[in-house]
Amino acid sequence: MHPTTPALSAPEYRLPESHHAFVRACRVIPGGVNSPARAFGAVGGEPPFMARAQGQYLYDIDGHQYIDYIGSWGPMILGHAHPAVRAAVVEALDLGSSFGAPTTREVEIAEAVVAAVPSIEKVRFVSSGTEAAMSTIRVARGVTGRNKIVKMAGHYHGHVDALLVQAGSAATTLGTPNSPGVTPGATEDTILCPFNDAEAVADALSRFPGQVAAVLLEPVAGNMGLVPPRPGYLERLRELTEKAGTLLVFDEVMTGFRLALGGAQERFGVTPDLTALGKIIGGGLPAAAYGARAGVMESISPVGPIFQAGTLSGNPLAMAAGLTTLRLLRDDPPYDRLDALTARLEDGLRRVASDARVPHVVQRVGSMITLFFNPEEVHDYDDARRSDTKLFARFFWELLARGVYLPCSQFEAAFVSAAHTDADIDHTIAAANEALKAIMG
Repeated sequence: MHPTTPALSAPEYRLPESHHAFVRACRVIPGGVNSPARAFGAVGGEPPFMARAQGQYLYDIDGHQYIDYIGSWGPMILGHAHPAVRAAVVEALDLGSSFGAPTTREVEIAEAVVAAVPSIEKVRFVSSGTEAAMSTIRVARGVTGRNKIVKMAGHYHGHVDALLVQAGSAATTLGTPNSPGVTPGATEDTILCPFNDAEAVADALSRFPGQVAAVLLEPVAGNMGLVPPRPGYLERLRELTEKAGTLLVFDEVMTGFRLALGGAQERFGVTPDLTALGKIIGGGLPAAAYGARAGVMESISPVGPIFQAGTLSGNPLAMAAGLTTLRLLRDDPPYDRLDALTARLEDGLRRVASDARVPHVVQRVGSMITLFFNPEEVHDYDDARRSDTKLFARFFWELLARGVYLPCSQFEAAFVSAAHTDADIDHTIAAANEALKAIMG
């Protein structure tokens, strides 16, 4: 059973306890949230405040249950509060929450990462995906002696100054800052290209010969909705970067350990030079990492001259949660079932949107999925921006009112976990059908 709230529009959807919590939060936290992704800015209204999570469900402080397709924005591939992960964290906590000194568990999880991810021979742990992406750029610049970076419009790599540039350009261009506080100097070496346009990257490399340290991208985009690479695109980037002496960097913060144990690089058979990892690697606790072949990683302090450090890197609790999660994914792989469940959701969403005669496209890779209210396939950020975001906002609220919690933006991927069931998927499809009928009349 999935308890639901009344089907209300965003301005009316104001749960009493959550509203009180939100008002309190706004007094002491900017916007009432600690990350803009939680602010409901793209859909309007106020966010429900959560009290707990279990398996595939979230429970808000007003007593409502939701089928969760956010999964803490990706980490909860096994579902919330998995018994083995919880037990590992409790055991680690009994021994101490942080030492500021090496532990054997750091070695064990590093060995698990090296065994799983094709591109990685050595790995360095950090505490966030932002740190991981930032560090890959520093390493790429330090190893190559070059300054410029190519990134893709619409791809998000954390709030790193050099990577926080305007997106949506239809042509290769030098990036300009898109946040106050980011100076033009911080982004003057960032070159912006459209995703899925390998020839734009080829043009950038030819216009700046011997100057581009790295080509950085999400191999499967998740921060403009789910956008897969075109066939041959990743392979072409591999060829171009090898020829130019440029490092190919995959941001697998979302896709690592989700699309396969070895991430998107295993699934698509393209091996980058550097990889950023996060989310699943911490098993729901704050942890991230970056890795590469040994020769690249040995350029990092204390072995080499490139400096990077972190007081809580390799935190014992996060390492316990992450190591247990990776071992469960290795020993009892859920990937075939996740593919089947998410394909069931994909087919159902496509069917109900077609029945409602709503312009749409459903895009999926593995257990990542987005229903775009867009009549055409989405291949890049400009395509994504043509989606009907007002329709998405209404759809989001109608689903939330029926006990289904989607990402609160058209431009975020949804995630299916191993805890989801066929019944959850069927409930979601039925709720989507009701939602679209309510919207379209």
